Amino acid sequence: MNRRCLNLGGRMPKRGSSFGGIALSLLWHTMHLIVSVWYFVLGLITSVESFLIHRGLLKRYRDVDVSKVKYLAVVIDSDEAFQTCNVLGLVRCLAAIGVKNVCLYDAKGVLKNRRDALESSLRSETLSNGNTNDTMDEKKMHLELVSFSDGKLAIAKAANHLTKLYFDAHTEKQKLTEPDLTDALKAIGYGKPDPDLMLVYGPARCNMGFPAWRIRYTEIVHMGPLKSMKFGGLIKAIHKFTSVQQNYGK
Repeated sequence: MNRRCLNLGGRMPKRGSSFGGIALSLLWHTMHLIVSVWYFVLGLITSVESFLIHRGLLKRYRDVDVSKVKYLAVVIDSDEAFQTCNVLGLVRCLAAIGVKNVCLYDAKGVLKNRRDALESSLRSETLSNGNTNDTMDEKKMHLELVSFSDGKLAIAKAANHLTKLYFDAHTEKQKLTEPDLTDALKAIGYGKPDPDLMLVYGPARCNMGFPAWRIRYTEIVHMGPLKSMKFGGLIKAIHKFTSVQQNYGK
């Protein structure tokens, strides 16, 4: 009888561990709910603010000095670059704001492969492959299409150029400097301007492989998913950039 009672007692569930698991699960779901509500409210506030900016109801965003953004880079996640309508909408919004020079980048080259579709849809803009030194048209938007392979190719060509210039010619050179690389890139036809501002569309908060030598002093702003792009959000990002004094490391 005692042995049977002991066996039954050994099979009883541990109520303490079970209660602890329920408490942790409840805490996790509560935190998840709080974070979800927070992001929902934040997104709602952003949407309302973008609407008010678009309608011109916020005075400080009515006059934006776009001339300070001489070259704008737009980095788009390659998966979102397939959203041609959203890409075209983004470019047209930038044109409406008054941005003259835009570099569109996606790592896999989706935009470059769809050059013809972009060219037919944006007949008022001039397109560049990203490896020529075309003169910028002052009256129209100048679009540059760049991918990750452009950066790799540029570095390889620049390295070959420096090798022939300093090592094969047996020229004395203690060390290579940043100006040497800049001059080499210009010599091989990759001397494009450095963007003043970079807008990143996609899940990642990074430059997604954009040529590093072109963003030494570039301000980078994460804008969220491309499908959530809003005209007011663009104006706000550009206004914030133009309102801040750039010290460039001084």
